[in-house]
Amino acid sequence: MNKKLGLAVAGALLAASASAQAGISIPAGDWTVDIGGNVNAFYTNVDSSIDTKLAGVKQQIRDPKDSNTIGTGLLPAQFGIGAKTRQNDLDIAFQFSFFTGTAAGQRTAGDANTLNIRQAYLTFGDASWGTVKMGRDLGVFGSDAILSDMTLLGVGVGGPAGGSSTLGRIGSGYIYADWKGQIAYTSPNWNGLQLTAAAVEGWTNGAANAQPAQKLGFEGKATYDFKADDVSGRVWTSVLSQKHEGDSRAANVQGANTFDSYTSRGWDLGARVNVSSFGLVGYFYDGRGLDSQGTTAPVTNAGLSGLTTGGLQFLGGQKTDDRGGYVQGTWTIPTGTKLGLSWGRNRSESDVTNPAVNVNNFKIENESWMIGAYHPLTKSLNLVAEYVDQNIEGTSKNVGAAKDKVEIDNKTISLGAILFF
Repeated sequence: MNKKLGLAVAGALLAASASAQAGISIPAGDWTVDIGGNVNAFYTNVDSSIDTKLAGVKQQIRDPKDSNTIGTGLLPAQFGIGAKTRQNDLDIAFQFSFFTGTAAGQRTAGDANTLNIRQAYLTFGDASWGTVKMGRDLGVFGSDAILSDMTLLGVGVGGPAGGSSTLGRIGSGYIYADWKGQIAYTSPNWNGLQLTAAAVEGWTNGAANAQPAQKLGFEGKATYDFKADDVSGRVWTSVLSQKHEGDSRAANVQGANTFDSYTSRGWDLGARVNVSSFGLVGYFYDGRGLDSQGTTAPVTNAGLSGLTTGGLQFLGGQKTDDRGGYVQGTWTIPTGTKLGLSWGRNRSESDVTNPAVNVNNFKIENESWMIGAYHPLTKSLNLVAEYVDQNIEGTSKNVGAAKDKVEIDNKTISLGAILFF
């Protein structure tokens, strides 16, 4: 799960960040071909401790102190190619992006990494009436939160655990936007104001695949960009809704997992402001049915995976209450180095009465402090140093059993570089 999730988020982030970099443009007849991407590598040291009580009895799952690795950060290595032109009074374009990692994958002799295509879409439109996007790209809900995260250029929480990406602030400040098949419309820019509405592929995971009917999700966003003298920034809000069709029979054709129909929903509000050499980001989200481990012992599994309250995992029966956010401040000193300090937390609670999932209730909190330094050695090459202190606390109660409790502390030091082209 971590590997798949890491590749998806890193691809999404890089696609957006690379577009802001000076890529390689090649005229080709009526078309302009754009090539861009990055290569990065980081040394990470993660000092972890896990305290666990299962059914009221204290025990130890694992205690991987001083885990060291060399791999990619939140962004995997990426190569993207796209092209654009204007035909019949329409601006048309396409984009493909390929992602891989620096680490060998499972860190075994002769092991290889994977190549993922996380971006494949076309667009058409005009400045007078807007743009239509069709294909796979970053989701709408929560996208500005992840793209405003300073660990975009670094590692964030944890280190590469045999995959191609770390997590940045995913799960400890915002819900992961992910990459989704979608048909989206974005309005023209009305003096800084833009609106986006999208129908996206239905998001399920694990046991939820047993639901009898797949539903589309719907996401929307409003953004306002402003600039005056040395002040610039963006204010945004986004929403999400997806219905999950349940099956209340004792068993359905795909198994015994059953649940009542319900709708996952969420909203967020954020702002990013830059004043001269200072930057500030504030973000908050709230929702229901957004986030769940969805297992018989969610807190125990959270300790094993190191990932809690991380992504849009709509699982049968797990009608969670979810909220969180983060605050981030940065200062660019005269040498060009950007110094950053960030705090964030996600919280997810569930009161499940469905015995099929064997959990009465659970609560998970994932909180982290981050300190980072990002130095542009050249306009394309950045040196990065980060320190992260992450704490995860979770409790759950299985049907007819005592309460389980897990507390995880991760301290991560990261040093590396990222090169954009």
